[in-house]
Amino acid sequence: MRLAEYTDYTLRVLMYCATHRDELVTIGTLAEHHGLSKNHLMKIVNDLARQGVLETTRGRGGGLRLLKDPASIRIGDVVRASETDFRLVECFDPQTNVCTLSASCRLKRLFGSALQAYFKELDGATLADIAGPAAASRAAPGARRTIPLSPAAGPARRAARQPRRGAA
Repeated sequence: MRLAEYTDYTLRVLMYCATHRDELVTIGTLAEHHGLSKNHLMKIVNDLARQGVLETTRGRGGGLRLLKDPASIRIGDVVRASETDFRLVECFDPQTNVCTLSASCRLKRLFGSALQAYFKELDGATLADIAGPAAASRAAPGARRTIPLSPAAGPARRAARQPRRGAA
């Protein structure tokens, strides 16, 4: 499964805004910082404003900023709102499913469980978790503060906390 570029850029916009909460951010600044098209970013910003995540101000001296605390914005919700298709296999869509194995196939259940686990992990993370120190310092008390940046960092950290088998 691969996220659409639209979702990737949406997350980048939110992360930038979360780390620059004390200022109005412009589309031009975002475009230059991320090397993206202003027109593409305008669509994303308009969608986020419609969802009530961003506040936008037009005109000279205008810009955009987060309306919500980064600790209250779940990454799973952002991904759900940005993506258009979570059909991992054909049989996820009953209207277009022509698979002859559907009646006895267990693959759909396996992929369905995997998708639920994927969203459970994303729902456990907030914008404050991924935006960096500036947003994390404003996170609500008790909120998760960091997420490992490399896939190996999480399992290695868990392994370091657990006693090794056979060790005294």
